[in-house]
Amino acid sequence: MIEVPSEPTAAASKPILKRLTKRPEFLAAAKGRSSAKGAVVVQALARVPTDPETAAPDLAIRIGFTATRKIGGAVERNRAKRRLREAARQILPLHGRPGFDYVFVARGGTITRPWARLLDDVKTALISLSAPTGSNGDRPSAASSR
Repeated sequence: MIEVPSEPTAAASKPILKRLTKRPEFLAAAKGRSSAKGAVVVQALARVPTDPETAAPDLAIRIGFTATRKIGGAVERNRAKRRLREAARQILPLHGRPGFDYVFVARGGTITRPWARLLDDVKTALISLSAPTGSNGDRPSAASSR
């Protein structure tokens, strides 16, 4: 006979992380809120079900990573994205919000930033994005007004 645990395991309580893969998903996240901290910019957008009456909310956290050519050549861009992927893997389950899309944009210091400071940058950006907006509502970020 198989025993079913009465308490949820730690793995069951962790949010599911999925990847953003298509350009329109990245563009949609760019229209949401953004927070630039140190060597990273984090953009966040709450997902809305296509049909709110029938669709169950998707509680996964979707993440994407990008680095422009300003960062450097392909080797430098890939290194920056690898560092952001690992930072997101460590920090998002703790500070990310289920049902949100996050895009991590590498900045100039992403490659050379000490690891502890990069983790702190990601953490403080996620905390500032999860904070409630001011009394004047959700102001568009500088990235969305371009």
